[in-house]
Amino acid sequence: MTQSSIAVLTDYRGLDVAEVTELRSKLREAGVKYKVAKNTLIRLAAHELGIVDLDKYLEGPTAVAFSADPVAVAKILVEFAKTHNDLEIKSGLLDKKVVNAEDIRNLAKLPPREVLLGQVLGAMQSPMAGFAGSLAGVLRKFVYALDQIREQKAGA
Repeated sequence: MTQSSIAVLTDYRGLDVAEVTELRSKLREAGVKYKVAKNTLIRLAAHELGIVDLDKYLEGPTAVAFSADPVAVAKILVEFAKTHNDLEIKSGLLDKKVVNAEDIRNLAKLPPREVLLGQVLGAMQSPMAGFAGSLAGVLRKFVYALDQIREQKAGA
């Protein structure tokens, strides 16, 4: 999980091979790794990181989705769970903090990473564009005033 900012724990019990293959394919397209793991190994790894709040979610079969893009993995899993009731999102780790299934669903509601970056960039550019527009307006009025003075002197 060193390159991942999120790990989502799922219970895949009840999904047939075709459904798991479909889920893995969707996750792979987004660059998400999806691994089935023993709960004891997950627990040991979490404890090594100092995370003990994850223990209560480590019941039954567990598969973990790892991704650098938290929104992408959340969107794929939540959308898949809507049409495949057997997929249960248990919990996750977001930047080494335990989050519950509801947090994962809320994360899925966010726009994709590229859109968020665009919104931040737009918000940063907005004041500069307004300032440039104001300066252009002042310059335009100054040129208009000079033109009026020139016309008055030419008429006199």
